[in-house]
Amino acid sequence: MDTSPNLARAQWMSLLAQSDPAELAAAMDGFAPPADLSWLRPAQTGLYMLRGRVGGSGQPFNFGEVTVTRCSVQADGQIGHAWVRGGNARHAELAALADAMLQDEQRHARIQLQVIEPLRRALERRRDEASRKAAASKVEFFTVVRGE
Repeated sequence: MDTSPNLARAQWMSLLAQSDPAELAAAMDGFAPPADLSWLRPAQTGLYMLRGRVGGSGQPFNFGEVTVTRCSVQADGQIGHAWVRGGNARHAELAALADAMLQDEQRHARIQLQVIEPLRRALERRRDEASRKAAASKVEFFTVVRGE
């Protein structure tokens, strides 16, 4: 991870949002929620408009909608946020709680080791499997050039 605090937070928030909800729940199972836990924004599910650009630089257009669930929590004076794809409220709650706990200097190293690193390895493993599966179905086409 990058050493910049803002970039590091963006990276762990992205990882938490992309993680498998069951894997996140299992990783967070060993951590008791803080006593002063308060939900600033309970998990809410809604739609988010995806936008795109032709060629990455053309005129923007509405690509479609995706369901997202967002949540905000305050724990030990730290505020955690999460936006996850889909309607899994528990995934959003756990991701927001992990974000808040990761901002606490006393808990950061332990959560980084026991939650973030296993989730990162699992995500990399899923990406590698998807790449291998796609590579196995790759078809190469050859063109035969006829005389001029």
